[in-house]
Amino acid sequence: MSSDETRASCPTSLRMRRIRKSSSQAMLVALGASAALGTSPAIAQDTGEDEIELGTLSIEDRAADTNPYTEEGAPYKAKISGDSRRAAPIAETPATISVITETALDDAGTTDLRETLRRQPGISLGTGENGNAFGDRYVIRGFEARSDVFVDGLRDPGMTIRETFAVEQVEVTKGPSSTFAGRGSSGGAINSITKQASAEYDFTKLEIGVGTDDYRRISADVNIPLSSELAVRIIGLHDFEEVPDRGPAERKRDGFAASLVPTPEGSAYSFGADFYYLNADGDTDLGTYTVRDGDPVDDIPVYAQDEDLLESEIQVLTLNQSWDASDNLRFENTFRFGETENGYVLTGARGSRGYATNPDEDANAVAFDTISLSTHQGWQEVEYMVDQLNAYFDTTLGGLDHQFVIGAEWSDLNVVNGVYSVTNTGDTNCFSSGRRGVSAGYCGINADSTVAANLNSLLGRQIVRGGQDSDYNIETLSLYVMDTISLTERLTVHGGIRWDDFDYRNDVVGRGATTATTYAYSDSLWNGHVGVVYDVTDQGNVYFTYSTAANINGGESDVGGSCGYGGLCGAADEIDLAEPEDVTNLELGTKWNVLDEKLLLTAALFQITKDNVMQVANGADYTTEGEFNTGKIEVQGIEIGAVGNITDDLSIQAGAAFMDSEVVESANESDIGAPLANFADNSAYVQMRYQLHPQFAFGGAVTYSSEIYSGQPDSAGNTAISAPGYTVLDLFAEYDFNDDLGLRLNVGNVTDEDYYTALYRSGSFTYKGDALNARLTLSARF
Repeated sequence: MSSDETRASCPTSLRMRRIRKSSSQAMLVALGASAALGTSPAIAQDTGEDEIELGTLSIEDRAADTNPYTEEGAPYKAKISGDSRRAAPIAETPATISVITETALDDAGTTDLRETLRRQPGISLGTGENGNAFGDRYVIRGFEARSDVFVDGLRDPGMTIRETFAVEQVEVTKGPSSTFAGRGSSGGAINSITKQASAEYDFTKLEIGVGTDDYRRISADVNIPLSSELAVRIIGLHDFEEVPDRGPAERKRDGFAASLVPTPEGSAYSFGADFYYLNADGDTDLGTYTVRDGDPVDDIPVYAQDEDLLESEIQVLTLNQSWDASDNLRFENTFRFGETENGYVLTGARGSRGYATNPDEDANAVAFDTISLSTHQGWQEVEYMVDQLNAYFDTTLGGLDHQFVIGAEWSDLNVVNGVYSVTNTGDTNCFSSGRRGVSAGYCGINADSTVAANLNSLLGRQIVRGGQDSDYNIETLSLYVMDTISLTERLTVHGGIRWDDFDYRNDVVGRGATTATTYAYSDSLWNGHVGVVYDVTDQGNVYFTYSTAANINGGESDVGGSCGYGGLCGAADEIDLAEPEDVTNLELGTKWNVLDEKLLLTAALFQITKDNVMQVANGADYTTEGEFNTGKIEVQGIEIGAVGNITDDLSIQAGAAFMDSEVVESANESDIGAPLANFADNSAYVQMRYQLHPQFAFGGAVTYSSEIYSGQPDSAGNTAISAPGYTVLDLFAEYDFNDDLGLRLNVGNVTDEDYYTALYRSGSFTYKGDALNARLTLSARF
């Protein structure tokens, strides 16, 4: 979207509350009034009355693909949240909320949610137990967030791969937010706002992209107003590329999204429906490995096997209803049913000693350095239903203005996890050392330091889907009340409280077991938040907020009885003995809407404390006899940001987080005082765009992350195994031939930096960032 595209001054969205009349209706009223008054001077002359001078009526065009939540004329800056429960604009909300708009996404050239969030300050990536590669895993301000992903305000469960082709903007709330999110959300939550149909405009947008590494991407976005009261929007995607500099490893995406939005004229009732489908698959390796007390190995060959797989298939149906009961009371209800199938069989690599002959039998066997290959696998089926009802009630009580949000939510989540049976039929090519001594194996590097022949088909895998090893179900009923109170013209209080009552059951087949053990319990959680905003001037404010969150025993659906990764802690008859992990957040911040509200400047000091952390003592991983609630961790920091327009031609999205983490209490005394695993002390991102000419714009982005240590969530990092800090530069340029045809070039990792985004606790695999790549995209509008 070009920077000179504009939108109507009062855009409508069916997800934005308290908008009673669409902008098109308001415009018709204005035009009608103008036409009626257009003859008034002549009438005044005839009647002898004073002449009436009318002001100029300004009508701004709304671009076909304009984000309805952004600030007019500042496409990087979101003015409001797509979550209608957020009563105030983002600049007046007492919390750190980072928003990546569609324009910012396009300029950055990112299409996977994982890659988008990796760039954001205060967020790092993680790997899972046994290299769990189901999908995306995020760490916000040092705290696990892989289950704290939402779409249009509803939890998006499952370890899936997530695309952005149907996303209007991505909102990241920093700090505990259980009033909005429910259980979890220790460090924050991620909410993707989807594109919806509108009867206000008619457009077709087609994008065709080609690039290095056999990249191709084709997308179509069609919005059709079938009448003044009915619209449909259809979005399609096909995407393929080899992983930059890691071919034949590849990524494929095919997606479809459709929404239907009736808007009956004069009716207080409206409804809508949307459907989302994504098939994301391909195969990739797990990067490289990190040498203990050393760095990741840079020049490892591509060892992904031909039979490897990594796939997510997602199908989601959402139904929306709203009813304006009166001028100050509105009801909204959203129902969603979703299914996800995930699976992976991937290859890992680690450094080892190889031998051409068996050293146990040949005393003259000569050792050489090589890489040995390992298998990581699993499948997952997710089925969920959720219904959320919200009432928005504006009233005056005790002489004070109140904006109430009263809500109820019911959800039923079921996740079945299982394994694949993987048999290697290829001929072994060496002997290598492992946990069970020396045995015949597969070496990726020969004794003469050359790469093994036919490395990508060396294992000759046969893959058969096996049985399930856990059946996870959690049914939750939630009630919440939030209120925004205007105490004075300059002082506002935001508060809320939430009650979550859940029934938990997980049938787990432990290692070596043939029958399932049932873990079941019920509990209730109370969480809340309160924030105070004081407007120092009309442009700026200071705020203070306190918020809480809670995590439950076995809260992560993908790890069964692995306590250290968010799975179950304790034996089946002890599961209810573990108290929820309590998280509190203190944040003091300021927000300034400057340059005619085109630029938002933010800064916040924060402290997040997680108490009653569930642990296993003395690093006894995989045990079911854990010591309960013996840990405490703390993260302190400052985050600053700037987003919007510095001038009419210069846009910016920038942020930096400077943090310090510490294990305060632990069952493992040696961990006390240590920094957290999967945690970058410092991180920053700056993206800028300059409109040099009405037809030409260019810009770039710099991403920085400091060193991270390996380890489990909520635990001390292993300082002997780390991924080094990195700085990555990306560039882009756009040329618009006319209003309807444009060309965009994105060059990623311009300096071809070797950088690493996450690593397993042993270092046996370390995720590698994309190498230098280039993409050229032709965009046409009709």
